[in-house]
Order: sequence, then structure tokens, then C-alpha cells
Amino acid sequence: MSLEEEIRALKDERDAVLLAHNYQRPEVQDLADFVGDSLYLSRKAMESDRAVIVFAGVRFMAETAKILNPDRTVLLPDPKAGCGLSDSITGEQVRAWKAEHPGAAVIAYINTSAEVKAEADSCCTSSNAVKIVEEVPPDREILFLPDMFLGDYVRQKTGRKMHLWVGDCPVHARLRPEGLDRARLEHPGAPIIAHPECGCASQVLPRVDRVLSTDGMVRFAEETRVPEVVVATEVGILHRMRRLNPTTRFTPLDAGAVCPYMKEIDLTDIRDSLALLRHRIDVAPDIALRARRALERMVAA
Repeated sequence: MSLEEEIRALKDERDAVLLAHNYQRPEVQDLADFVGDSLYLSRKAMESDRAVIVFAGVRFMAETAKILNPDRTVLLPDPKAGCGLSDSITGEQVRAWKAEHPGAAVIAYINTSAEVKAEADSCCTSSNAVKIVEEVPPDREILFLPDMFLGDYVRQKTGRKMHLWVGDCPVHARLRPEGLDRARLEHPGAPIIAHPECGCASQVLPRVDRVLSTDGMVRFAEETRVPEVVVATEVGILHRMRRLNPTTRFTPLDAGAVCPYMKEIDLTDIRDSLALLRHRIDVAPDIALRARRALERMVAA
């Protein structure tokens, strides 16, 4: 029996659903029941009636699934799958920041720990951050965390004054204006699409053709008929884009834009996690209760 066959059999035996983020290894994406961005996978976790959720992503994603599905077993196949952006802020730091700005609305990007989400009024993803910010009353202060580049993009799109936490995704932060200039020369005529977490957002994003969340990039890939597209985000998404549209050439802006955390999980990890029901994700009930309110606003947006 192949590894893939073992996993399929174990999924049936454990009554499990396998969710995979767009940045996961190609073989993991190919075996998953659902592949998508954080918002899509959060919704799929809630919609599934399976007893076990196996999250091929990173820890904050598995925590989110557990918070939204407290009575189900959530597995993260490799506990080393963390997130540099999530690690850039703690719950204690959020509480101190809130104390400096009493009454401010706190909007936490989904790339945060459960403890940080518990301190937020609402969570957001890159696909609905603009909408979430626009729903805040215009006379209320906004604290946006932890990605300063996404926050800068949202600030430009909404015209809202916001306080931004100084954090970034190390992978997206390396996607800089000089890379765009080089891509324009090396790939003339090819549209450039970029994730709003890209470094120097105020300089990069106005110069690209489309600013899109990972899910938006997937939809763009399905619809486009141009010969080539330059993609500015983590390179794992290219596998899915190429499968959906084999007639267009999808070229990474930076082939070195690889998230090591997203590549921690492999098929052996998934097999072993299912077989042993190991690496279960749990969230303290008091934190989960407060974080759930913020996450439900994100999912409903």
C-alpha cells in the first residue's frame, strides 16, 4: 500500500477531513480534501461533519480550527509548523498596547496566536481586512496587528488612520521594489500580482497590476488567459495555479520566497498523525471563548 493509500484509508477510519493551505508541499495539496487560504479553510472546518480535522498548515490555523470547532479533534501533523509573523506579538503586548489607546478597536490578522486573538475585537484575513476595517465606526481609533505591510495597504485602501504593529512575514518582507523593477525588464508584458503582505507595501503595491489574497490569486489563475503571470507571494501557491491553468506560465517574483514552516508537514507526518491521533491542538477554554467572538466576525464578513 502506498503512503497516499494509507492516508486515504486512515482518513476513513478516523472520520477525518484533511485541510491544506495554498503554501503546502505539492503532494500534500494533491491529497487534501480542501485547499485554500485561511478564511476558506476556516469556513470548511466549520462546515465539515467529520470528527477529526487534520490541518496541513501552521499552528495558528490549527488553533483557529479548534476554537471554531471545540468539540472536535484537531491535529497539526508537525508541531514545528509555526509562524514568524504570529511570533512577532504576544497577548501581553496587545494588552499593553490597548492600555495606551483605551477604547480603540483591535483588529488582529489571522496570523496570530489564540491568546492574541482573544484580545481582539475582530480578526481578519488578507481577503477581508479592508471590509473589516471599513465596518469600524469612523470616530473610533484602530489598532491593527501584527503585519505592518498589510496594515499599510489597508490604510491606503480605506483612508482610515490606524496604528500599526511593527511586524512582518519574513517571506513576504523580502519581496521588494527592486524585484518588481527586475521582473518588468525580464518578463515584459506579463502582469504582476502581489500579496498585500509584500515588503515596502507603500512602494510595491501601487506598482503591481493586481493586489490579491492567496485565494484571489487562485481565482485569477483560473480566469486569466495571458501567456505569463509574475506572482509575488510564497512559491507554494504556484503548484495549484499551474494545475488550474496549465496554458499560462506562472513565474515567481522571487524563487527564494519559501516559508520553512509551511514546508514542515509531509505525507509521513500526516500518516503518523492520523494513525496515532497525535499532535492534538487544544486551546484553554477562557482564551477560546474570547477568541471565538473575534473569529466569528471574520468568518461572517
